[in-house]
Amino acid sequence: MKKDIHIPKVENVYIAIVNEYNDIYKAQDWNAYIINDKQVDLEMVLILSKGYSETKATSSMRHKLDKLPAKSFAKIELMQEEVLQLNNEFKVTFFEGSRMFDKTYLFRKNTINLKAQQTIPLMDKKGVLVK
Repeated sequence: MKKDIHIPKVENVYIAIVNEYNDIYKAQDWNAYIINDKQVDLEMVLILSKGYSETKATSSMRHKLDKLPAKSFAKIELMQEEVLQLNNEFKVTFFEGSRMFDKTYLFRKNTINLKAQQTIPLMDKKGVLVK
């Protein structure tokens, strides 16, 4: 029965961690974003995020977007400096039309840093990207 279930491959949806200046607190912050680089809207986007290592774990955070338009992005959450030293996992589930898609994005510990930044699609900013 399992062999009959087809889970489609997720393409052109990314998670990025971007280092940005916070005007309110006058400080640099790391923020997580979901990016929809598809030509179609994503609906009912559910995101479960957590950080973990062999000895530590954060609380799980849950986020929901009713709709993420085509060729757009949305901020998910602020990433505190302490969690950058952990593995950071984002489980993303969404509907494209009537089909459900699911993918887990993993930022390994200590890979979110200024030296690892690259240009992020659609955002005109630099950050760390997982496809």
